[in-house]
Amino acid sequence: MLSIEQRQIVHEYLVLDLAVQSLQSDFTKMEQSEKMKMKVKVIYLPFLDNLIKSVRNDYLYQKRLLAKDKLRVVKWVNIDENFSDVIVATVGEDITIRYANRAIKTHVENMLLSLTSN
Repeated sequence: MLSIEQRQIVHEYLVLDLAVQSLQSDFTKMEQSEKMKMKVKVIYLPFLDNLIKSVRNDYLYQKRLLAKDKLRVVKWVNIDENFSDVIVATVGEDITIRYANRAIKTHVENMLLSLTSN
């Protein structure tokens, strides 16, 4: 069984993981875009790169916290368009946590907005 603190660590890890994936995807699309003018790329790509580095550092810290508690996120399983299950391996058993896709997306957006407003 996961404690409340462990569930919070898993949640923060998942939010950061999704944020890193989204930012890296956006960076690649922006970098490869032929339609985006070079002047705009020069402005946004370094900003996005710094944001990715910051979020990745937080992600790696959360990953270390998970390892310290002997927890590991095994995989995401899409249930349908609204829900996903996250399977977390613990010492004794695997735990499944259900997430509402829209809620986790909102958490990622809010976290990134708070980082960019500082």
